[in-house]
Amino acid sequence: MGIEERSRERRKRIVAHRSASYEEAEQWDLDYWQAMTPQQRLSALVAIRRDVEKVLAARKGETSK
Repeated sequence: MGIEERSRERRKRIVAHRSASYEEAEQWDLDYWQAMTPQQRLSALVAIRRDVEKVLAARKGETSK
């Protein structure tokens, strides 16, 4: 799956929330992640890590040119 397809799929699943305070945002974030299964949380972590690795690799490529 390419990055464009992954981006389209991710946009379909985005959940947003507007908080009135940092405390409310933290509570919402905690509730959101606790509602997921361990497998879903691990999958999200792996996806984020892969994205970070791609960004770092792209930065290295840009600086070496």
